[in-house]
Amino acid sequence: MQVDKGLVRELAELLKETDLTEIEVVDGERRVRVARQFPAQNAVVTAPAPVQVSAPAAAPAAAAAPAAAAAPAEADLSKHPGVVTSPMVGTAYMAPEPGKPPFVTVGAQVKEGQTLLIIEAMKVMNPITAPRAGTVTRIMVSNEQPVEFGEPLLIIE
Repeated sequence: MQVDKGLVRELAELLKETDLTEIEVVDGERRVRVARQFPAQNAVVTAPAPVQVSAPAAAPAAAAAPAAAAAPAEADLSKHPGVVTSPMVGTAYMAPEPGKPPFVTVGAQVKEGQTLLIIEAMKVMNPITAPRAGTVTRIMVSNEQPVEFGEPLLIIE
C-alpha cells in the first residue's frame, strides 16, 4: 500500500491548527487516521504524532512501524511509581461539565480520594480519584480524549 505522505502531513497540520486530537479520512476502501498522543498544552515535543493507516489486508503492517517508535516513551510512563492509569475504556473529561475549570492542573496538590477526572463509559460518568496525596506533575490526556484500559492518565508525585 502506498501512503500519501503529503496527505498525512496535511492532516497533522490540521490537527495542530484546530487543536483536535484525532482526524480520519475515508476514500473508498482506503482510510487514513492521524491522532496525537498528547494534547498541545501538555506536549513536550511539537512533532506530529504517530500515524495509523488502515486499508484492507495491509493496514496492520503499515501502522506497526509508527506505533513501535512511540512505544518506548509510553512504556516508561506506565512504569512510573506515581502513574494513575485508566481502569476502563471510555472518554476522559477533565472538568465536571463544559465551561467549568478542570478538576486538576499540573502543579496542583491533591488529596487521596480527590477526583482527578471523569471517564465516561457506556453513558456512565466514572470519577477517577487520586490513589494517594501528592502533586500532579504531568497530565497525559486531554478533555474528551478516548482512553484505553491501563493507559497512563496523569502522574502524582
